[in-house]
Amino acid sequence: MARLQELYSQTVAPKLMEKFAYKSVMQIPKLDKIIINVACGEARDNPKMLDAIVADLKAITGQKPVLCKAKKSVANFKLREGMTIGAKVTLRGERMYEFLDRFFSVALPRVRDFRGINPDSFDGRGNYNMGVKEQLIFPEIDYDKIDKVRGMDLCFVTTANTDEEARELLTLFGAPFAR
Repeated sequence: MARLQELYSQTVAPKLMEKFAYKSVMQIPKLDKIIINVACGEARDNPKMLDAIVADLKAITGQKPVLCKAKKSVANFKLREGMTIGAKVTLRGERMYEFLDRFFSVALPRVRDFRGINPDSFDGRGNYNMGVKEQLIFPEIDYDKIDKVRGMDLCFVTTANTDEEARELLTLFGAPFAR
């Protein structure tokens, strides 16, 4: 069992129960899933770029990514409906906790001029969204093998009802929020 999963049941859940005075253990917010998305507009011209994105995501998460297709045609972007324009991975359970642990303790400290993550990026329903400018912060990515530096979007989906509950949950998991 992952270290963070044990941490949740032994310390995080009791602290949240005490702080927010929940009447039932089922009200305690949990981390539901983490979605990692890489969008690449240049993939319409160069399909090999998608192979590199898929390989990077697979190395980072340990799970095969799903290719995302355009839902609408946009003439200004030379984009047709059905063209593959990105890839995403949805992590749940053991892999999610393992990724969260590596992300907060290994990857984020490798960001240049890192002063913490933005505490205002909650969506009002208890979910946290953030972007990473380069995939090089993950130790699984070999610097010599990348063709281009790409960013990615991360979405932490929780069962919390408010942003305050979700912020407390992520803080107890070790999220380095800026002050």
